[in-house]
Amino acid sequence: METMDTQTRTKTITRVTIVGGVCNLMLLLLKFVAGIVGRSGAMIADAIHSLSDFVTDAVVLLFVRISSKPSDESHDYGHGKFETLSTGIIAIVLFAVAAGILVKSATAIAAITHGEVIPRPGLIALVAAAVSIVVKEGLFWYTSLHGKRLNSMVLLANAWHHRSDALSSVATLLGVGFAYFLGEKWTIMDPIAAIVVGAMILKVSFNLFIPAINELLECSLSKETEDRILQIITEDSAVQDPHNLKTRKVGSRMAIEVHIRLDAAMTVAESHDITVGIENRLKQEYGPETMIIVHVEPQK
Repeated sequence: METMDTQTRTKTITRVTIVGGVCNLMLLLLKFVAGIVGRSGAMIADAIHSLSDFVTDAVVLLFVRISSKPSDESHDYGHGKFETLSTGIIAIVLFAVAAGILVKSATAIAAITHGEVIPRPGLIALVAAAVSIVVKEGLFWYTSLHGKRLNSMVLLANAWHHRSDALSSVATLLGVGFAYFLGEKWTIMDPIAAIVVGAMILKVSFNLFIPAINELLECSLSKETEDRILQIITEDSAVQDPHNLKTRKVGSRMAIEVHIRLDAAMTVAESHDITVGIENRLKQEYGPETMIIVHVEPQK
């Protein structure tokens, strides 16, 4: 993870999101035209997915600016949870999109099995699906790399939104391809592909929502992370019995609170130097904006 100041981090997230937003806007227009002209329900479902991408890009741009604001009288720990909230909103939007696609596609499949004939999709739908796969996979890697570098949960969420769109376009390409090349008897593959797209979007929504809700509910960090924190604290041999460790995430930052025991004969200055050393080591490991509280107790 690369360390940088809040302003630079916010500008980078904004730039990455704008790039994705512009691409999503162009893709959703292409897909809607291809879906309508090419008579493809799967492509229209894919277009709706791209529309949800565009909407979530707007959500990210709004909330990342709020989350970068410093602490104030009403937010002593800063505004980092707004970034987590935006991730949850992205997940909810994805869930709603998936539910709509699944219902519509299931209805189409039922109609076909009862004898309704739907037209074979056109070549333009195939071309649009292929273009979408290339563009969205590129956006996934671009956004994911920046998300990991900045430790941005919302960018990583948006990256997987791009990946889910790329995968849905793969399903669309296969479904439209079967219906296009094999004739009207295989047109049912188009709504089946849309079902696959909807299921994939549904899975991504749950994968994003669970970590976001856990963070909003103040869940502790993983046991592995907490064990590493205790290891860093006890690197100083003067520190005894670290206990009452409490951890949580605040947006992209970590909050750590711990009690330690020191020799009762130590001066205040000596114990202060030890706690500063603990803070410096933890910030070196987890970033300069890590929030740390160390309570000192006398060793009995």
